[in-house]
Amino acid sequence: MTTRITELFQIRYPVIQAGMVWVSGWRLAAAVSKAGGLGLIGAGSMKPDLLREHIRKARAATSAPLGVNIPLLRGDSEDLVRATVEEGIRIVFTSAGHPGKYLPLLKDAGCIVAHVVPSLKHAKKVEQVGCDAVVAEGFEAGGHNGFEETTTFCLLPQVADAVSIPVIAAGGIADGRQMAAALALGADGVQIGTLFAAAEESSAHEVFKQQIVEAGDGATVLTMKKIAPVRLIRTPFALRSVEAEARGADPGELRELLGSKREMRGMFEGDLEEGEFEAGQCAALVSDVRPAADIISDLMRQYLQTLERMADGAS
Repeated sequence: MTTRITELFQIRYPVIQAGMVWVSGWRLAAAVSKAGGLGLIGAGSMKPDLLREHIRKARAATSAPLGVNIPLLRGDSEDLVRATVEEGIRIVFTSAGHPGKYLPLLKDAGCIVAHVVPSLKHAKKVEQVGCDAVVAEGFEAGGHNGFEETTTFCLLPQVADAVSIPVIAAGGIADGRQMAAALALGADGVQIGTLFAAAEESSAHEVFKQQIVEAGDGATVLTMKKIAPVRLIRTPFALRSVEAEARGADPGELRELLGSKREMRGMFEGDLEEGEFEAGQCAALVSDVRPAADIISDLMRQYLQTLERMADGAS
């Protein structure tokens, strides 16, 4: 299939694997790209030297297009940007910061740049500063979310109507029916996180993958709203955070409760008691751990079946 996103990134399918911290290493990114999507290495949990290592291993595994996701609020974000371009990556997704921060550097290197936003206001800014695409992410998404709490299917058509650059839908998408709906609402592609976090090639701990597979309706919660809203599976730490918010904990107390390295302890090390397990509401749609190629194949099969069903209904 052809959309503005497949043409922009020179990929077979308009499916982007989100660059998730502690989850999106070279194995997952390479597997997704080999299967026809766009795999992103998640630099948010890497130092520059480790990022270089992952890029080189991914490059050795596939010649298909690859990208890197860089959270701009990291103190070493410039070093991550420079490592990315020096290693020859020409597709960069940025998030958590101002989209124009390193745009001149990236553009001078010949990069295609997409930025992740939670609101219409931010989407317009992405286009104004010169990004090539925008990811409109609703608060169904796992991990860090916008304070606006706008859902994907409310945000997406607003953004599609307001900007002329390609739009990628994200947040709570885990099957081909949702992909068809997203494209019907104006998206040119979809970015998917939680479903790929449970892939065989994901660097997530097996405990985290199993938490995703076992998640049902209402298995996630949006917490830490006073400091940085984050959607988590309802583990003991997540529930302690919810309880603290309910009794009126101030931002300082919440930061103390959060501490450090909870993402690593949860998603990478599998600590069910003290770790964070970032996952979207779509975890309830994930039923097993599979290879990334099978995930993409099933996405496209469901997508085409949805189009056929709609065409049959229309006739």
